[in-house]
Amino acid sequence: MSPFLDSLSDEERDLLVKEKQPKWVKPMLATLTHDHFDDPEWIFERKLDGQRCLVFKKGGEVVLFSRNQKVQNARFPELLPALLGTSDKDFIADGEIVALVDGVSSFAKLQPRMQSSKPDLSIPVKLYLFDIVHLDGFDLSQLPVRTRKGVLKSVFTFDDPLRYTPHRNETGLGYLKEACAKGWEGLIAKVASSTYVHSRSKKWLKFKCDHRQELVIGGFTEPQGDRSGFGALLVGYYDGEELAYAGKVGTGYTDQFLKELREMLDQRRMDRSPFEKQSPREDGTIHWVRPDLVGEVSFTEWTSSNKLRHPSFVGLRSDKDPKSVVKE
Repeated sequence: MSPFLDSLSDEERDLLVKEKQPKWVKPMLATLTHDHFDDPEWIFERKLDGQRCLVFKKGGEVVLFSRNQKVQNARFPELLPALLGTSDKDFIADGEIVALVDGVSSFAKLQPRMQSSKPDLSIPVKLYLFDIVHLDGFDLSQLPVRTRKGVLKSVFTFDDPLRYTPHRNETGLGYLKEACAKGWEGLIAKVASSTYVHSRSKKWLKFKCDHRQELVIGGFTEPQGDRSGFGALLVGYYDGEELAYAGKVGTGYTDQFLKELREMLDQRRMDRSPFEKQSPREDGTIHWVRPDLVGEVSFTEWTSSNKLRHPSFVGLRSDKDPKSVVKE
C-alpha cells in the first residue's frame, strides 16, 4: 500500500482509481475573469509568467511536456535530475517553468530557453509545481485540489530548481492587490474542492494585473527608416473556425529578435490573407504568413471594434496551438 494513502480520509480513498500511468494527459486550463472576489470555498495561487510543464516520471526516466505535447527535455535539462530525485514514486505533476528577475517571473527572460534551436542554458530556470494528477499507480484527478496539493507537498522534496507553489485561502482581493504591487502577472483562483479536468474550466480562474492575450501571427509589414527585420506584426484570434484580425503590434522587439523573427516569417509567406474576418487592406507593405506562430501581447484594452489598443509584444509561445487562441 502506498504511504501517501495514509494521509487521506476514507472518502478520499474512495475517489482514487488504480490504473496504469498514461503516457499523456491534457492539462486543466483556467478561464479569464475580471470579476475578482474573496470566497472561503476558493484558494488563490500566484500566476507565474512562464511555460506550462507537465512532468511524467516513470522508473528512471523523466519527460517534460509543454501543454501542446512537445518534449522539452533538451531545453531544460537541469530539471531532469532534480525531478528524478524528488520522489521514488512514478508520478504525473503539473507546474510552470520560469526565469526570475528580482524574484518576479519574466516571460521575456525565458524566451532564449524556449525559442532558439540552441537554448541558452546559462539562463537559470525554476520549476514551480502546483498540482499532481497521478502517483504510484493511482489517478488522483478526482481528489479535491486542496488535497492534491497536500499530497504533492508531502511526498516531494523541494530543493532548487524545484519549488512548491503555495496558496492562500479565501482572501483573493487582498492577495491580488499584493501580487500587482510586486509586479506579478496575477493570481489563479481555484475552487478548493475542484477535481482535475482535462480541459478549460471555470473552476479555475485567472485574475490578471494587466491585460495580456495570446494571438496568432498572420502577417507583417515592411520596416521603415532605420528599423530592421519588420515594422509590425498583424495578429488575430479564432472566432469559431475563422481567424479574426485584431490589429498591428509594432513595439516590444529587440533588434536581434526583429532579425530572427523576420527569417521565420519569410519561411511562412503566403499569397493571401489568413484573416477571414476584418482582414486589413493590402497597401504594398503587408506580407501574409501561414498562421502557425503564436505570440503573447500586452495592451491597455480592447476597442469597440475588437482591436488592441496600445499593444506591445511580449514573446513567442511555442507551447500553444494556434487553433486554441481565442479572445479571452
